[in-house]
Amino acid sequence: MALSHAILAALLGAPCSGYDLQKRFEGSVGFFWQASFQQIYRELNKLEELGWLTSSTVRQQNRPEKKIYQITEMGQESLKAWIAEPCDMAPIRDDLLVKVFAGSLVPTQAFLAELEHHQAQHRQRLAIYQQIEQQFFPTPESLSIADKFRYLALQNGIHYETAWLAWCEEAMGAIVSS
Repeated sequence: MALSHAILAALLGAPCSGYDLQKRFEGSVGFFWQASFQQIYRELNKLEELGWLTSSTVRQQNRPEKKIYQITEMGQESLKAWIAEPCDMAPIRDDLLVKVFAGSLVPTQAFLAELEHHQAQHRQRLAIYQQIEQQFFPTPESLSIADKFRYLALQNGIHYETAWLAWCEEAMGAIVSS
């Protein structure tokens, strides 16, 4: 997936400025596709040149003008075509798993501390996902089709974090009992 598809997907909800898009990214698509502010702005310009986005300038009182970006029909068609293409599994690149593979080289307590650190991060991410679920999807059975797909992406994140935490408990137990 290219950043362009993530931006187009994020703009499906409503037009917004680059700054607002970055904020929207952080609370949705950004959980599974990271991009810096500069990368997003560069890509917005490219997408506008391709005709996949349009922008309009909005004057602001005592502030610089801002551009509001909106996905075009051509942008939606491009996104639809990309969605229709089969995609391969993303390769896993995880520093922690490499450390686990060679973990016998360090003292048990040092490795347990590393696992506890990651465990805390995954608990925090799970809590964020659960908060999003409660706030935006309190009744999943009554969601629109667009929201249902967003909910499914969120559920994937919840399942991932839950499985990761279960594995972490299992790994810590195995290390302690060694």
